[in-house]
Amino acid sequence: MATCGKVYLVGAGPGDPGLLTLKGQECLERADLVLYDGLVNPLLLRHVSARAERTCRAPGPEGRTLAQDEINRRLVEAAQSGKTVVRLKGGDPFIFGRGSEEAAALADANIPYEIVPGITAATAAGEYAGISLTHRDFASAVAFITGHEDPTKPSSSVDYDHLAKFSGTLVFYMGLHRLGHIVESLIAGGKDSKTPACVIGRASTPRQRTVTATLEALPTAVTAANLRPPSLIIIGECVTMRDKLAWFENKPLFGRRIGITRPSGQATSAVETALELGAEPVLMPTIQILPPRDWNEVDAALGRLVDFDWVIFTSANGVSGLLDRLWATGGDSRRLASARLATIGPATAKALERYHLKADVVPESFRAEALAESLSPQVEGQRILWARASRGRDVLPQMLKEAGGEVEELVVYRNEDVAEFSPTVIQQIEQGELDWIGLSSPSIARGLKTLLPETALARLGNSVRLASISPVTSSAAKEVGLPIAAEAKDYTWDGIFEAIIAAES
Repeated sequence: MATCGKVYLVGAGPGDPGLLTLKGQECLERADLVLYDGLVNPLLLRHVSARAERTCRAPGPEGRTLAQDEINRRLVEAAQSGKTVVRLKGGDPFIFGRGSEEAAALADANIPYEIVPGITAATAAGEYAGISLTHRDFASAVAFITGHEDPTKPSSSVDYDHLAKFSGTLVFYMGLHRLGHIVESLIAGGKDSKTPACVIGRASTPRQRTVTATLEALPTAVTAANLRPPSLIIIGECVTMRDKLAWFENKPLFGRRIGITRPSGQATSAVETALELGAEPVLMPTIQILPPRDWNEVDAALGRLVDFDWVIFTSANGVSGLLDRLWATGGDSRRLASARLATIGPATAKALERYHLKADVVPESFRAEALAESLSPQVEGQRILWARASRGRDVLPQMLKEAGGEVEELVVYRNEDVAEFSPTVIQQIEQGELDWIGLSSPSIARGLKTLLPETALARLGNSVRLASISPVTSSAAKEVGLPIAAEAKDYTWDGIFEAIIAAES
């Protein structure tokens, strides 16, 4: 019989993936199974190597939901089979999250479990909208109230007459569909109809929207703004601080959706930069990075590293492809003691630094031509090893050979096209829901053209603009008929974002 596993009820926070706690991330990384709510940001699944299942599948009155009893059963059965299970819930598990019901089911079944708190939506929504729920000048208390009670209850347990007299801030969860009733009940109970109020939708995400009005005018204002769940209602004088303290919605790319075309395993830095700038990253890899089909040629070259005067890298993938294999076969950086190292740019040089190695040559311009020009005066009669992809431009070895160098090209990773985009990505492009797509290599530009149907291609250059990492990438895009709206001056993903900001301003 399998040893019983354990369940972690983890709060995912309100939407911004950066608000996950460190302990929550640790649980995700060691989980065998993750069951996550529909409100959880899918970007959090980057921390998961196990099977992840969304728990909203069966039709329900509020959309697609899975019955709570079924979720409880899944948790118990998975743990009984010996698995480490993470139940990932939006916000905090015990704040209007039904986490206590899941914990009770686990306790009844004698399943070990832990609760990992998360940032609840009320505090995050207020702070991301510039509202202090307990500003000392306005409120010494705050009340969290459900706007959606258990429909099987015989009567409401929310005392609106009492809440109307509450001197602090009122925060209603899940109350958008009952906003009119909430407002009418509070005013009927004696709440000043001119009390400042707001509704915040999709809090802490790039799609956050905030509608402010007096209490009596709030339902009309929200309807006019066509606000949709998930949302929170905040009522109180503290709402007046928003005009001065709103910060999140002022980020330079707030609300923009940007397609990240890097391979899935290497998109983290671009995703984090997009989030930092207020944009919503949309993962749409056009290529995949794979190991060589066999390592024979690489292993033979690793045994001859002492024979080379130079080892050059034109990508971070080349660095990891060569050096990870060197370590895996029992070697280490001492094998490179007799060679000088060159990289195409600072990003590749930083990849080298992760192995505690420093590049001897990094050209100011991040292009193969610039690297070749920097090396040409130094390579006559010298042996050069180029750790490269399975495909790419050949200008570098040609120029180095013309300069008198003896170049050996070593494929340390495969750069291959993905088979297709997800239907969701294509739909977003066709409907003009993507604002930008970043292109970070000529092969990515060509891959984009191949992967998109005509209906999506027609959107490029109009509602969906393209940003290129370099003139070489721009040229490749234009050759296949893709219009470039912005081009990076610094040939990195940070440069792509800077170019987008410049084009937006």
